[in-house]
Amino acid sequence: MDEKFVRDRITELRMQADISEYQLSLELGHSKSYIQSISSGRTSPSMTAFFEICSYFNISPLEFFDSDLKSPNQIHQIVNKLKLLSNDDLEFIDEALKRYLDKIQQR
Repeated sequence: MDEKFVRDRITELRMQADISEYQLSLELGHSKSYIQSISSGRTSPSMTAFFEICSYFNISPLEFFDSDLKSPNQIHQIVNKLKLLSNDDLEFIDEALKRYLDKIQQR
């Protein structure tokens, strides 16, 4: 992981949320060019700003750095919903997911 990963990840999350650099900067309480300066590599977010960015996108720092998670916010939302289910419901969803993935792999 390097600074480019952080810049690219912020851009990826921002684009998934369909929010501009300008809007994200303002919603985080920074100057209008703050996110643009991170995206361009002129600056890096402080640890405080990094945690604010994670909080804004409703993801954990671990989810931020997991490059396999292409839509961490969506996965986070799904996991939160799964937490509300009974064990029987979870077993049902687990079996359905296994069947679905088996079909995909057979293609």
